[in-house]
Amino acid sequence: MSNDNTTAGDNHVIIFDTTLRDGEQSAGATMTHDEKVQIAEALDEMKVDVIEAGFPIASQGDFEAVSEIARKMQFSIVAGLARAVPGDIARAGEAVRHAKRPRIHTFVSTSPIHLQHQMRASEDEVVEIIEKTVAQARGLVDDVEWSAMDATRTPLEYLARCVRQAIASGATTINLPDTVGYATPGEYREMFEYIRRECGDDVVYSTHCHNDLGLAVANSLAGLEGGARQVECTINGLGERAGNAALEEVVMALRVRGDRLPYTTGIDAKQLVRASKLVSVASGFQVQYNKAIVGKNAFAHESGIHQDGMLKHAETYEIMRPEDVGVRSTTLVMGKHSGRHAFKTKLKELGFELGDNALQDAFRRFKDLADRKKNVYDEDIEALLEDQIQEVAERAKVMSLTVIAGTGGPQKAIIVMDVEGQHITKEATGSGPVDAVFNAVKAIVPHEAKLSLYQVHAVTEGTDAQAEVSVRLEHNGRIESGRGADVDTLVASAKAYVAAVNKLQARRRLHAQAEAGADSTVAAAE
Repeated sequence: MSNDNTTAGDNHVIIFDTTLRDGEQSAGATMTHDEKVQIAEALDEMKVDVIEAGFPIASQGDFEAVSEIARKMQFSIVAGLARAVPGDIARAGEAVRHAKRPRIHTFVSTSPIHLQHQMRASEDEVVEIIEKTVAQARGLVDDVEWSAMDATRTPLEYLARCVRQAIASGATTINLPDTVGYATPGEYREMFEYIRRECGDDVVYSTHCHNDLGLAVANSLAGLEGGARQVECTINGLGERAGNAALEEVVMALRVRGDRLPYTTGIDAKQLVRASKLVSVASGFQVQYNKAIVGKNAFAHESGIHQDGMLKHAETYEIMRPEDVGVRSTTLVMGKHSGRHAFKTKLKELGFELGDNALQDAFRRFKDLADRKKNVYDEDIEALLEDQIQEVAERAKVMSLTVIAGTGGPQKAIIVMDVEGQHITKEATGSGPVDAVFNAVKAIVPHEAKLSLYQVHAVTEGTDAQAEVSVRLEHNGRIESGRGADVDTLVASAKAYVAAVNKLQARRRLHAQAEAGADSTVAAAE
């Protein structure tokens, strides 16, 4: 569990997630009740210290979501946001009262521009509001957070006066947000240092940074250096305007750069990608491909130089392991920048082992394709090698087929095949005519593959339609497909099955040839 009394002298950082409140305020990102609860459960499981579940006064739906989340969380503190208005605070208190660890988070503007144009109140009047509303919140719960909205554009002397009043009225956490993303890291750190000197370290100080200038995470880390020990952030950096500090970036920055940022969190980082996907689906906001930590390309490499380095030693181009954040593995993206080393490795993953000459030819054709095609998929690479496999694959052909089917017992198939110039006849039975045909083929060309797909398509119309059959065989994780066409569906089935078996065995022979070539190279070297 987190230390709820964390102060500047401690190194533990409280992670306060506001995805369900500030994140949902992103234009167009409204979430359903069930989606909010699902995300909250994921955050709780991930060991987020504080979940700001919503703004209870905003709507009945928000109130109900905060209430249900408060009841269900097993680990996290559950906070409800409230303006410095008695009705807001009472509503927030009602929403979080069933939580094991409830918090009311109340805020008021403090900057001159907000006081003049939004609050229409004097500095003294705002201090009186702080005194009354923080005291009201403290009368409802023991854990009260107070925020100075637009703190970074508030004169420091007045900001300190407001903070002192909030602490005197019972606030246990003081949040100094960069509400409009205006601050730079240096001045944000200095603000915390000043407020701590003036107001003491008996409370937890918190950051809340917006990303209008792209500095949200940098400012949050600077706030920690200034003595803050809570960071308010969101999954995927979701939030008003340009968003908030991204939780996943803050957590991994502290983990990877502990040498310069000697702070710890209790977050289970292996669940970061899962949480990112949940929020992306619920909000309808796709995560940008190059998003740090959780983006599709965060652990993907296309440059030949990078791929070569990665294959030799992962730390050459990755500062963290993909599995540490819940990504299965690094991805070597095949494209025009890929090198021979990565191409050879990709072929091996796909089940192809080629000799030097065949590899050189395949790599040349791959480069030609990559120049014409933006994305080169595994299927594209396999297609490049189909011609070569097909040349080796014409080992067996269907010559004739007789099938005896009906209701009188097991179905029977008699097939004649040409196997490397030799005609072989076999008879087999099966539970149906197709099964009997496949068993007859297997009697001539034995294999251990399993049938994973059998499809019949009518190419032309009428009772004499040309039938096209697709067959897919799977063995040791490899899949081979075959197609056959004939006016007789069973003959088409036999041709498709034989085509798939031929490919399966051709790939096996190519693999054996490559191994034999490697062995001879080693022997020559010895």
